[in-house]
Amino acid sequence: MYKLVAIDLDGTLLTDQLEITPHTITAIRQVVESGVIVTLATGRMFPSAKKFAQQLNLNVPLITYQGAVIKDVDEKKIWFERPVSKKISERLIEFSEKHQVHIQVYQDDIVYVDEDNEEIQNYARESNVSYTVVDDLSSLTDRGFTKVLFIGEPMYLEGLQIELHREFGSEAHIAKSKPNYLEVTDPEANKGTALLYLAKQLGIQQSEIIGIGDNHNDFELITTAGLGVAMGNGVEALKSVADYITKTNNDEGVLHTLEKFILEPASTIK
Repeated sequence: MYKLVAIDLDGTLLTDQLEITPHTITAIRQVVESGVIVTLATGRMFPSAKKFAQQLNLNVPLITYQGAVIKDVDEKKIWFERPVSKKISERLIEFSEKHQVHIQVYQDDIVYVDEDNEEIQNYARESNVSYTVVDDLSSLTDRGFTKVLFIGEPMYLEGLQIELHREFGSEAHIAKSKPNYLEVTDPEANKGTALLYLAKQLGIQQSEIIGIGDNHNDFELITTAGLGVAMGNGVEALKSVADYITKTNNDEGVLHTLEKFILEPASTIK
């Protein structure tokens, strides 16, 4: 019944220790062997997502940067790309200066900051990526940014999110991916839009897709998929729109979903 599974990384496929459990790895490989396409749909940058895809032996297009880029694991083809415009990129930098909040921008699979601080150091360590410090982020805006990320106190970012919505409206997609992460992308750069685009290219119907996520930035992923699955540790707003709520990320919720909807039904058919 299902031909495509799109799985978020942090809080979903990954445990709190940022690992994929051995049983989940085995299950994903079994699902792929059965003919179902498994991909990642993450806010992480492509180089970070690629490492997990290689661990899973996935050789498929990956949905990265919150849906702003779909690119093959082997990097031979970019399927989809929607950068933030130059105008909005410039305004976001102005916002960060006005509010004195940490901002980092992504361009050509490189993350840039204008200060080497604790926020970027923690991010780089958790995401297992390097970063580049520049004097002026505005010097990079000519081609726009793949994604812009604000990092700060959760309550503070909630107020900033409201202000950004007021400023940009439908000109930008703004969502929290973690309590202290506020992500800004192009309006067409969300996991749901990217997922539908990829499915169409692969000849897969919307009803044949499973989407699994845990946070606010997974809303479009969950509501677009034929079967939207929220993690047991997911935010309540996501659980309220999900078709199914699985176990937590630390209790192998992805494994449970794959067994329930793909592996066990296939075993029954045989």
